[in-house]
Amino acid sequence: MKGSQLMRREWELEDLIERWTLDEAKAQLLGNKSGTTRLGFALTLKFFEQEARFPRREDVPKPAVDYLAGQIKVDPALFAAYEFTSRQASNHRAQRSASWSGSRRSACRRCCSRGPRRR
Repeated sequence: MKGSQLMRREWELEDLIERWTLDEAKAQLLGNKSGTTRLGFALTLKFFEQEARFPRREDVPKPAVDYLAGQIKVDPALFAAYEFTSRQASNHRAQRSASWSGSRRSACRRCCSRGPRRR
């Protein structure tokens, strides 16, 4: 994508732990999801938390898939079967959006509306 910034592809373990670990509240959102659905939901939840957008499959870094799959105890290969355009994925996006606190959304809008930060 022209002009967009891609999520990095290489991750150190410390960074994976810091950025891709599900806290207790996020882990509860997994509810009774299992297998492919559990992994796809968890990965897109954490991606959304970091990037404030929903990913395409190719946006999610492989080290994050492997790390998060280990955390929630599912096979990382299941991510290949997660359907990003299904009705279920649409419901997941709505659930993720609803879980993102209003104050974080407002802070993000304020920050993004100011334009890029100058260094």
